[in-house]
Amino acid sequence: MSTFKLIVCTPMGNAFEAQVTMLSLRGSEGDLAVLKGHIPFITTIIEGECKIVLPDDTEQIYKTGTGILSVGKDEATVLVGTFEKI
Repeated sequence: MSTFKLIVCTPMGNAFEAQVTMLSLRGSEGDLAVLKGHIPFITTIIEGECKIVLPDDTEQIYKTGTGILSVGKDEATVLVGTFEKI
């Protein structure tokens, strides 16, 4: 499966940085998922669960605070106040 680079930044620095196959979280307009090749966009995100799927199909679940998601050509960046593994 195709991957893209995901970076999660908090006020304490980068909390996560890796190649992933999927990112799923709650945007201000509802739940959303990002896969490689997603159209670029920026949106606000609200507090909730964030699911990250790694290339080996391992799923990691995190709790995020409010913040911003920016999706580019081959990279997604999440800027949040908190990011904790559940």
